[in-house]
Amino acid sequence: MPSFASRLAATFEEFGGVCMGIDPHPFLLESWGLSNDVHGVREFALRAVDAAAGNVGMIKPQVAFFERFGSAGYAVLEESFALARSAGLLVIADVKRGDLSSSVDAYGQAWLTPGSPLEADAMTAVAYQGVSELSGPFELARDAGKGIFVLAATSNASAHSIQSARILEGEHEGATVAASVVRDVRALNSESGLGSFGVVIGATVNVADYGMSVDELIDLPVLAPGFGAQGAQVEQARELYGAAVANTIVTVSRSVLQEGSSQISSELRSLRSQLREQVR
Repeated sequence: MPSFASRLAATFEEFGGVCMGIDPHPFLLESWGLSNDVHGVREFALRAVDAAAGNVGMIKPQVAFFERFGSAGYAVLEESFALARSAGLLVIADVKRGDLSSSVDAYGQAWLTPGSPLEADAMTAVAYQGVSELSGPFELARDAGKGIFVLAATSNASAHSIQSARILEGEHEGATVAASVVRDVRALNSESGLGSFGVVIGATVNVADYGMSVDELIDLPVLAPGFGAQGAQVEQARELYGAAVANTIVTVSRSVLQEGSSQISSELRSLRSQLREQVR
């Protein structure tokens, strides 16, 4: 089984780092002329996957917008994931799961097990209980050629006071919470060059405010939400991530999806071109 790192590197090479989020907000469903129910979500998701295929190499479905419809919403996720992966897209399940011991192991099994109905290529995770508590999903991901992205510095306004707090004792004494997550995740990558495990660093944050430098992100896969509707622009990618822009997954969703399904492909191609200029 090829590692997630090798598949991600190939995706960067062929398509660049643009990733399309699939977030079926009620207002987007309405703008597409779709009903705010599971039927509308299914039509929205499948159209979005079709538009992404061949134009970018990755999608990031936000699971919450499917989960609100219960088992029927999960059935749409299963269908969407299967369609995307058959089209050669890497699927990053934005599930933000985190827990202790066997509970978090089960989350990993749900989203990362080959052949699982919800099989994705990578998932997002929360390490509020410590990165070490995610050891089960990390082990499963390594064996199955999957990836994990752990939240480190997020764009929401209330996150800064927690994520920039300094650790008082232990291995990371004096480091911020965000920096300690980055360092723990980096240590889990055994590959030389790009790793399979990465972090989430919002595009609207200044990493220096979180006790880090962009140099710490080089060769670490960085999942970067916050481009487009949240305010960051693709033309700022190098300014935001420095040399790590080459390994940054630039996620766009509402700003592309609100244009309607017929415009998605051209929008994605334009963003790919813009990001290519930033990576050079």
